[in-house]
Amino acid sequence: MRLPMRPLALCAGAPGKRPSSSVPTGVQSFVPHSSTIDADALDRLQDFVSRATRLFVITGAGISTESGIPDYRSEGVGLYARTDRRPMQYAEYVRSAKSRQRYWARNYLGWPQFSSHQPNSGHLALRHWEEQGKIHWLVTQNVDALHSKAGHHRLTELHGCAHRVLCLGCGAVSPRADLQKRFTALNPDWGIQSGCVAPDGDVFIEDEQALHFRVPSCKDCGGILKPQVTFFGDTVDRRTVQFVHGRLVEADAVLVAGSSLQVYSGYRFLLAAAEQKTPVAILNIGPTRADHIAEVRVNARCGEVLTIIQPH
Repeated sequence: MRLPMRPLALCAGAPGKRPSSSVPTGVQSFVPHSSTIDADALDRLQDFVSRATRLFVITGAGISTESGIPDYRSEGVGLYARTDRRPMQYAEYVRSAKSRQRYWARNYLGWPQFSSHQPNSGHLALRHWEEQGKIHWLVTQNVDALHSKAGHHRLTELHGCAHRVLCLGCGAVSPRADLQKRFTALNPDWGIQSGCVAPDGDVFIEDEQALHFRVPSCKDCGGILKPQVTFFGDTVDRRTVQFVHGRLVEADAVLVAGSSLQVYSGYRFLLAAAEQKTPVAILNIGPTRADHIAEVRVNARCGEVLTIIQPH
């Protein structure tokens, strides 16, 4: 089941260890510090992956920071650590036309850069694992389409995808790139100096800067347009959750890559894995909500580790 401008400013070894390679230039502002990899933990992860025949993978924002997309919660570099800004809440978006105007003005400015991000070595390594028959299913909490760009097919985008737009009136789905053209046509003279890029593809601007930004409605019914993503305060579609649970039941091992699992929509699958006694491994910089469940824990960058681990 696969759920059918100008540049922007970027905010800002020991024995038994393997040295960590440097983070690619230009994205280090968003990747938490991780200087070494424990060789023993790496060996345990290799053994874990080798033993799995139907691997269920859950990815989060930590796999995309290496592509230059910031996350929310990483210590020191996440949005919550860097600013007092918070993401748009679903109830506010639906209730307030001014909130939607502000949201889309920011999103319009950020879209050229956000949509240009490409898969990194972590995404490509997992795509290779899928091609080798190792991955039974991959679930991503990210909305950046990088797994799709990498070529994954056995994929569910749990929180939707920012590259699609949904009409809240008639349910029509359309490409985000088409909406960008409509924004440009409606706002030919609108342009401001934008601020830092945020995790969901928008940028930071002052509220008054969005006052004259025009937002189109659905071409079919005149309804409210919204990115086809799960906003904070909204819930994941029940059918999607049921489908993912079905793939989890079929799996014989679970790997978490780049997620702290602080959001329940992803954490619920770790609880289910523990209940059905499916072994769990976690690859993430920093602690996660499911560390007590994991039999293997590697504290390192996804791109660095996933390219080392062999799927056979």
